[in-house]
Amino acid sequence: MFKKFQPSIDVSGQTSLKSSVQRSIRSNILSHWKIDVETLEQIWPKKEPLTLVKCREHISIYSLHGEPLFFQHFDGPFFPTLRLLHKYPFLLPTVRIDRGAIRFLLAGAHMMCPGMTSAGGYLPPPESALPAGSPVAIHAEGKEHAVGIGLTKLGTEEIKKVNKGVGVETVTYIGDDFWAVQSI
Repeated sequence: MFKKFQPSIDVSGQTSLKSSVQRSIRSNILSHWKIDVETLEQIWPKKEPLTLVKCREHISIYSLHGEPLFFQHFDGPFFPTLRLLHKYPFLLPTVRIDRGAIRFLLAGAHMMCPGMTSAGGYLPPPESALPAGSPVAIHAEGKEHAVGIGLTKLGTEEIKKVNKGVGVETVTYIGDDFWAVQSI
């Protein structure tokens, strides 16, 4: 999604959001992320105005004082930026890829099922299985922080059973053009 992103070209406009829209976004984030009200208050104080940055391909970036906090594609789920995910690693459920898949992820490829089911990979256990279409933090074997954010194409139990094809569609990753944007 952000493989080629240049704010000077891809941003079409910025607007401050009304408080009713901000309340809606806040409740949506609280219901979909592994987060409590106090943590969300640290990330985005209630009285602080949120700015909507509209970009090409129906991407909406939400920023606070110029710092991108999260983004959305069409009316899909809200994704935290990787920088925010590094500060608060518990925001999204985690999957892990093995060492062999790291170079493909850093080139922008989607994550294949065998990279997550092999010895170095990790998928949540059956009791906390994720359905298809869930935002996830992509960790890499041997790395401390998330190296990407993705959207599951299959449920995690289905990924284990099928074990071939794309399991997680990569949305953003370390080294893409959005990673380089620190303020917008």
